Parts: sequence; C-alpha cells; structure tokens
Amino acid sequence: MELPNSNFKIREIFSTHTNNFLSEEVKFTQVSENELKKISFLKNPKDSVAVCVLPENNKFEEKNFQLVLDGIQDPGNLGTIIRLADWFGIEQIICSEDTVDFYNPKVIQATMGSFTRVNIAYCNLTEYLSSTQNSNVGTDMEGENIYHFEKPQKINLILGNEGNGIRSETENLLHKKISIPRFGKSQSTESLNVSMAAGIILGQLFKI
Repeated sequence: MELPNSNFKIREIFSTHTNNFLSEEVKFTQVSENELKKISFLKNPKDSVAVCVLPENNKFEEKNFQLVLDGIQDPGNLGTIIRLADWFGIEQIICSEDTVDFYNPKVIQATMGSFTRVNIAYCNLTEYLSSTQNSNVGTDMEGENIYHFEKPQKINLILGNEGNGIRSETENLLHKKISIPRFGKSQSTESLNVSMAAGIILGQLFKI
C-alpha cells in the first residue's frame, strides 16, 4: 500500500487477495498461500509480493541531519533504524559498503513501509566522512553524556557494528563522541542493541 505513492515503479503484484487497491496499469496475479510461500524469501509472507524496478542512481546530496551506519550487519537492525529515521523525519541514511543490503527482504519487512520515504546510499565511508561539511558524531562508551550534548546544526550521527562498534578508520574522523549513561547497577548488561541506542539518542537530539 506504500509503494504506489513512492519512487519505486511496480512491475507486478502477486497476492492472495483480489486486486482492489492498485491501478489497473500494474499487472496483478492472484495466487494461493502455498504459491506465495514458494516465491517469497520469507517463511511466513503476509499476503502479497511486489516486483519493483530498483533505482539505479546511488548518488546523494548531503542533508543537515543524516544517519551514518558503519558495518551494521543485522537486517532487523537496519530495518528498525530506517523506520526510526522516517519517524524523526530524517530523509537520508549513508551506509558503509559492508552494511547489510538494503534490499534484504528482512530489512524491507522490518521497515514497515518506511523504506519508501528514506533515501539509502552506500559509499566508501572513509572518503565520505573526510570530505563532509557536517559534524561527525559517533557513539562510544566513553563519549559525552547524550543528555548534556548540544546538537550541532549539521550532523552525521554515526552508529557502529553490533559487535565491534565504530571501526578505527571511522573513529579517527569523528569530531565528537557521545554515549548513553547507564543508570542501572547491574554489570551484566554490557551494551544496548544498536537500534535501541539509535532510538534513545534520536529522542534526545530531537527534544523540544
């Protein structure tokens, strides 16, 4: 339902429903639940599969507020971060070349339609962060308390790999480091999931 109002051109829809929500210009094929499972990459597809033309252009124009992902590997994390970006009105996410594929079916599913409203671009992160006009702000356990941090006017908020964090080449290009303080006394919780951390940080940075 998100696709008709997006920049993605639909070639065909396969669905267990009848065609009652799309233009007649789009080819529509009704299939059984078993047939849908055979053509979907997901174990339990909901009701429809869309075949779309992938955009060829990976160029992007720098925005004043961007998320930058350094080696995110989990599809669910990327999908959730895209959904967060959409919620906070962040139009663009810049990804390192080894970040999980945006078109991974689990990524698309986790975005809940938000992938149609957030531009995703992949590039050589070291080259990009070396030339950006934005302030490079990265997450780090030893960084400045996010609740005391003053947001720059132009910012690249950099989130690192789930297990290893931000790589050293990226860390060398940071202008600021921020962290989420731990208020609990338990030492068994060593860190937060990257998408959870993203939500907390964005909530603080966008406070009124």
